[in-house]
Amino acid sequence: MSEETKYNNKQIAKNTLFLYFRTLVIMLVSLYTSRVILNALGVEDYGIYNVVGGVVAMFTVISGALSNAISRFITFELGKGKSYKLSVVFSTSVNVQFVISLIVILIGEIVGLWFLNYKMNVPLERLTAANWVLHCSLLTFCINLISVPYNACIIAHEKMDIFAYVSIFEAILKLLICYLIIITPWDKLVFYAILHVVVAILIRLTYSLYCRKHFEESRYHFIFDKQTMKEMTGFAGWSFFTNSAYVFNTQGVNLLINIFFGVAVNAARGIATQVEAAVMQLVNSFTTALNPQITKNYAVGKNNEMKSLVCRGAKFSYYLLFIFSLPVIMETESLLTIWLKVVPPHAVNFVRLAIVAALINIIGKTGYTACMATGNIRRYVLWVTTIGVLAFPLTWIAFVMGAPSEATYVVFIVVYSVVEAVRLWIMRGLLNFPVGKFFKEVIIRILVVTIFSVIIPVVFVQCVKESILRTLCSVAICLVCSMISIVIFGLTADERKQILIIARNKLHV
Repeated sequence: MSEETKYNNKQIAKNTLFLYFRTLVIMLVSLYTSRVILNALGVEDYGIYNVVGGVVAMFTVISGALSNAISRFITFELGKGKSYKLSVVFSTSVNVQFVISLIVILIGEIVGLWFLNYKMNVPLERLTAANWVLHCSLLTFCINLISVPYNACIIAHEKMDIFAYVSIFEAILKLLICYLIIITPWDKLVFYAILHVVVAILIRLTYSLYCRKHFEESRYHFIFDKQTMKEMTGFAGWSFFTNSAYVFNTQGVNLLINIFFGVAVNAARGIATQVEAAVMQLVNSFTTALNPQITKNYAVGKNNEMKSLVCRGAKFSYYLLFIFSLPVIMETESLLTIWLKVVPPHAVNFVRLAIVAALINIIGKTGYTACMATGNIRRYVLWVTTIGVLAFPLTWIAFVMGAPSEATYVVFIVVYSVVEAVRLWIMRGLLNFPVGKFFKEVIIRILVVTIFSVIIPVVFVQCVKESILRTLCSVAICLVCSMISIVIFGLTADERKQILIIARNKLHV
């Protein structure tokens, strides 16, 4: 192993630790605040906030495409060491995000307002509050949109510690929101939406000031570089289709659930989304630290190192998510009862199915990053998006035919299993990627680890009566079984050796 590779591995590990700390803070605060907010707002208002916020999130089909382009181009130019080009990319991206923000505000205040007031299933007496939520959600969305170039700079420079520090500040603000919502004499739903705007402004200013101080290229200058604009918008144009599939399959399905089942089921989906996001944040910490290395390796022509990172990243991403997911799947009802006290109908099934879907989806994240690094994404987008977007119409058909609300997750799981296979086929042609090696070293190991991990927990849960003691024991058994299975079946001999060396060094054995 070369010195550069050792340094990159240490950098990934260091950044992952910072991001884990950030994630842990966010996860604990989010789980606590979700419970407080659900109890303070009530199931109906909580469901309204989730579904109206989902209308605004539909605009990520536009913004997400440009965000992917910005992150890719900034990381790519940093890897190549072109400081002037990096400054041009940053300033161009800020210009684009401002324009997109204005477009989102305009469309949201016209089309979104019409859809909310005439098509959505919202109780009449809460329609005014729902309109306030829409206005505030649009403003929050645009503030976060303008922050994307600054956040992309931090990730590209791999300065993950700043995310950890700002997260502490953000956590304090969210706890303050909980307190204010409880004591406020005003409409709690409206006040909650307004407070989110305030938090977004404060966080955006914090990241902006940090970037201006530490990264020269993040000092904005009005630049119109036709070539850079053409490259970014061309890349974003294809990313648009990929993001459209994701938005339709998440927020679009949220609207379908609202139309067919009402806001109470939207509240259950909101809970499932919170739990999924909590466990996913731990894995996203790892992939966020890993992704810049994948892009930079491709930028400088180190294709073998990039492919190795894609394989190891996919495998370890799954393991990290699985370790935390298995206890939640086994004890969903008990954990939700402890967390929320009052569990909305369908929430238990939604949480379990959402986590299974996340486990399948996480396998392809590093492969997606590698494909985006090439900049040549036309074929990828056409195939993956065409298949991925089927989850939305298939869910619609299932609901029309009388299927329960849980059917949307089953559809998502089936569709995205096919997507993972298609992604590997595309990577073979685009990157000369070793699909056989990926199947042997990643997919087979993942399946074996999963099978051997669940046997003992399933038997234990079936044989022991539900109680707090059973929940604690079940969580411990799940953690032990999954970790042992990963070490025995999930790692190569070299990986086990490296982990043993790290453990001995840390313990000074």
